Amino acid sequence: MACLKGVVAAQTKQPLVSFGIISDVQYADIPDGRSFLGVPRYYRHSVLVLQRAVKNWNEKKLRFAVNFGDIVDGFCPKVHSRGAVEKIAAEFMTFDGPVYHLIGNHCLYNLPREKLLPLLKIGDQAYYDFSPVPEFRFVVLDGYDISAIGWPKDHPNTMKALAFLNEKNPNSDKNSPNGLVGLERRFVMFNGGVGKEQMAWIQRVLEEATDLNQKVVICCHLPLEPLSSSNEALLWNYDEVLELIHRYRCVKVCLAGHDHKGGYAFDSYGVHHRVLEAALECPPGTDAFGHVDLFNDRLLLCGVDRMESQEMLFH
Repeated sequence: MACLKGVVAAQTKQPLVSFGIISDVQYADIPDGRSFLGVPRYYRHSVLVLQRAVKNWNEKKLRFAVNFGDIVDGFCPKVHSRGAVEKIAAEFMTFDGPVYHLIGNHCLYNLPREKLLPLLKIGDQAYYDFSPVPEFRFVVLDGYDISAIGWPKDHPNTMKALAFLNEKNPNSDKNSPNGLVGLERRFVMFNGGVGKEQMAWIQRVLEEATDLNQKVVICCHLPLEPLSSSNEALLWNYDEVLELIHRYRCVKVCLAGHDHKGGYAFDSYGVHHRVLEAALECPPGTDAFGHVDLFNDRLLLCGVDRMESQEMLFH
């Protein structure tokens, strides 16, 4: 059985694999607040959303789970950053299976990469791939590869990011998109980009997936498709990444977080782009998480409460 738009619909086939999804928990032990746009944020409640998500995933005996980033909020007092990350990482570890973590800007506000990645059991690189079943390959991108946050101040990636922001954003506060128009509004410090080495790696992985006749699901904290997201939330070089992805017919779906309201678009190359609704913005007693059933011909996202359910047919 599988859910669609809140309705339970019978499926004639069993999925090849099913996995849990959640994004933007952004926990902090601080009073509730609001985003820069005035949207309420429930910092302490978000851990309860995560706990209910893991319980749900365990009851469904899902194979694995994907966390789409931003597990602790940037307003978390820095003296409590490591403890907060450890707390949320421990909640994820109560899931009866592997959890694949993506890093987001709020993760990096709290801890530098060298401290963050080991706590999330990520290797030396925050981009990686895995194949839970022979028919599918998951490709996890590091949207903060070129970034002014998370790396040491003198790191080449920090220097590249700062030079890029100085060129693209005239504001003294590089987190401000004031005066930037349309797609230019993505050139802010809370976003980032994919570097040349990672681009070459993506190409190698997509070529390998093509050779193995695998379908690919791309996962990135930052959205890649403007029609699925606010301009302010996009990956800096989303256009370059999309151009690369569109060379390969194996890519069927791109999943992302970061833009808390969620979103969806189906691009002209037949790729689905789905941005997940944030756990952080769930009022007490509500939820935003889900699970995905993967079939040979479609992806079925079964959302809970504020996370929309959706079927995405492969083309």
